[in-house]
Amino acid sequence: MKTLLKRKESDTIDFKQLINSPQKFAKTLVAFANTEGGIIVIGVSDKKKIIGIDPLEEIFMVEKAISENCEPPPILQFEILETVELNERNIETEKSVLLVHVKKSDKKHFFKNENGEKSYYRRINDQTLPSYEF
Repeated sequence: MKTLLKRKESDTIDFKQLINSPQKFAKTLVAFANTEGGIIVIGVSDKKKIIGIDPLEEIFMVEKAISENCEPPPILQFEILETVELNERNIETEKSVLLVHVKKSDKKHFFKNENGEKSYYRRINDQTLPSYEF
């Protein structure tokens, strides 16, 4: 976990506190699949502080993003990491982080909005951007 936290966001790694919008997250998933693949770390702030999440809730949100907004679905693997930290009263607290490993794909993956319109996304540096090259 410490090794991951030392890395900067790039075309192969992204840090998210949690998934607020399955639609927005779907864009990130297809962008990773269309570029080099990589890891999306959920439960960590942009300042690299472990905030922790409910991994089952976040997996549900990832699966919702895939079923509703990704065509075809990218290939993923989930990994749950548990950390133990001392809080301000020296009491151990357990926090979970979810790693979503997105496999680079030879297929072209599209984001599909609620109207069925498809858009192509790629990962460029630390951003998920629409692309017209596919």
